[in-house]
This record gives sequence, structure tokens and C-alpha cells, in this order.
Amino acid sequence: MKILLIHQNFPGQFRHLAQAWARRPGWQVKAIGRDTCPGMPGIQVLRYKPHREVNKDQHPYLRKMEDAVLHGQAVTRLLMQFKAQGFEPDAIIAHPGWGETLYAKDIFPDARLIHLSEWYYGQPGSDMGFDPEFPTDLDGQLRLRTWNALHLLNLSHCDAAVCPTEWQRSQHPAVWQPRLTLAHEGVDVERLGPNPQARFALPNGTVLQPGDPIITYVARNLEPYRGFHQFMRALVLMQKEHPTCHTIVLGGDEVSYGQPPKGASCWREVMLNECALDLSRVHFLGRVPRETYERVLQVSAAHIYLTYPFVLSWSMLEAMASGCLVIGSRTPPVLEALQDGHNGLTVDFFSPRDMADKALQALATPQAYQGLREQARTDVRAKYRHEAGVAAYERLLKAP
Repeated sequence: MKILLIHQNFPGQFRHLAQAWARRPGWQVKAIGRDTCPGMPGIQVLRYKPHREVNKDQHPYLRKMEDAVLHGQAVTRLLMQFKAQGFEPDAIIAHPGWGETLYAKDIFPDARLIHLSEWYYGQPGSDMGFDPEFPTDLDGQLRLRTWNALHLLNLSHCDAAVCPTEWQRSQHPAVWQPRLTLAHEGVDVERLGPNPQARFALPNGTVLQPGDPIITYVARNLEPYRGFHQFMRALVLMQKEHPTCHTIVLGGDEVSYGQPPKGASCWREVMLNECALDLSRVHFLGRVPRETYERVLQVSAAHIYLTYPFVLSWSMLEAMASGCLVIGSRTPPVLEALQDGHNGLTVDFFSPRDMADKALQALATPQAYQGLREQARTDVRAKYRHEAGVAAYERLLKAP
């Protein structure tokens, strides 16, 4: 079996697939990623970069589509390169959100094309218009509707499509939902887990360990879509009422979702200007190596995960698998995995007071929440093992 994986940030969600299939006798796995993608050992990765930027005079509604065409062209050149080398995949598995596979079938018409259909914009009750602090006007709504042309093209020419949560599947038009298979990629529950001996040294030399009053927050980038603004407001309350707690914040200063701030370089700057914090007890570590991230989860006493009704982050499931007490926003799709009082705690996304109260209770009586931590780990092991994700994708490799 010859497999080609395509992801702008390869390996992205396909890490477990690539690892499992690359080890399988007789299987050949290659990949395509953006020039900035990290890649992974043992997998040949061809990297692409669009040959130019989007035309500055392009209509705003069509900028994403032009960008998708540029991505599709760049990937097509690499597909032709693979073909010239004699590599013709039996299946192509791709995250098509940036347009990479628009022309994949033109180069490899016989390959089975499987798309990770992560999101469909603009449905009522989703991210659009969710946060009154950042309202969506009519112009923004129309722009999102036009952006969906790419996602509809992706659905129309793939052979199979996957959604990782029921919520994300429900955002797609009803006519397409029967074609969308529900299958989460899974997390590495065998690697992740509590470690009473874990130690984490802060840049200032302070060493933290399990049992210390440690609040953690993780996001790819620190931005409103992941509730960073509400978390920072809650942190002001936590610090006032708990004079010795430390907070570790992991995440970059770029923008993954939504809009950049006006008048500031990043959302972290915006919120630090708004929130009066004791910065000797708040540690912004940016993006860190995998091992550092895992140790942070192991020393956490209260892990806060917030999100708009949007795509579910791996980090929440990984925190649960690590035995964290997860305090998550009462928003979909968080509630598919996290149930209040069963395997974690849920809070009002818009209530810093609610977040602070739950976190302070967790710091005050950690043993009272041990059962929730253990149940979280049990539930993730049962539903989100990466072996199950690999098996689900394998079933899609063959036509029904």
C-alpha cells in the first residue's frame, strides 16, 4: 500500500497514522507539507511554498480562494514530482483546508482521496457571532459564506471525508453529513499519564512539582478563540485570592483563528495591558518542545481549557489523558468529552468569576478531585486512543 499524507503543518493530525503505517511491512508512506512544517523522522517530506502572495487588489471575499488556488498549484508541482519519481499513491489523506488537494485528482485520478474535513464556517450557534466582545458584521458573515466555496469543492471531489467530533460534523450542510465519517485521530494515551516524580524548573529557577498550586493553560496561539482574554481576567481573581499560586501559559503570539488585535503586536500584549498581574507568578513560555509540554501537564493542579464553539484542541484530550483536572468551557465540542462532575469541571466561557472559583477550589482541596482526574484518563483511553483513530482511517482506505 502506497500512502501520501498532505498537511500544511505535517505531520499535524496525521502523526499517528504516519508512524503506524510507516512501520507496516510492504507499506510506503510519503508526505507533503508547507515549507515551514516540522516533518518527522523516517518519512520523506516534500515541502511547498506558493509562488506568490495573494493579489493585494483581490476582492476580500475571494482572497482565501485565490490563496487556495496558489496552494493547490504548489502542491500539484510536488505531486508531479512524485509521479516522475515513479511514486503513485493508492490513497491520499489530506487536510484540505488551505487548498492543497484542489488538483490532486488531476494528477492521480485513481488514488483514493480522503479529506479531514475539520470545519465549515458560519453556521448559527458556532464561532461566528459567539463572542459579543468581537461581533461579526454583515460583511464578515458574507465573507465567511464565500470562503465555504473551498470546503464545498473539497467535499465534492474527495472519495471519503472525516470529522473528529460530532459537533464539527454537524456544522456541515445536512446534505453532506451522511458522507462524513466520525473518527477522531486519537491521542497517545500510552505515552501520557500522571507522574508523581515529575519536576518542572521555571526560567527563574523555581522548581514545581505535583501537589503545588499550579494553574496551566495551553493553546497553539494565545487568542480570543481559545478564551485567552477570559482566562487572563480570571487569573487576576485567582492571584488576588491565592497569594502563592503559579501559572504556566504555553502558546505562541501569532493568530491561528480570528483576527489580530488592533494597536498591539499580539493578544498577550493586549491582555497584559488590561490585567494587573503579579508577573513573578505568571510564566509565559511560548511554544515549547513536546517533553516540556508533557511535564507541564504532569505538575498541573488545575488545567483551564476554553474555546469558542469551534474545533476541539488535542491539548484538552491530552490534558485529560495526563490525569489533569480539566476545567473546560461549557461549549461544544468540549462537552462531547468533558462532563461536569464526572471527569472534570465545566464553566461559563464568559464568566471569569466562575473559572476562578472552580480553579481556587481545586487548589484548596486537590484530593477531592482525584476521582475526576482518574475518570478523565479512563474516558480518554476508552474513546480517544490513537489506535482507534488509525483503525478508523484504515477502514476508509478501501471503497465501501
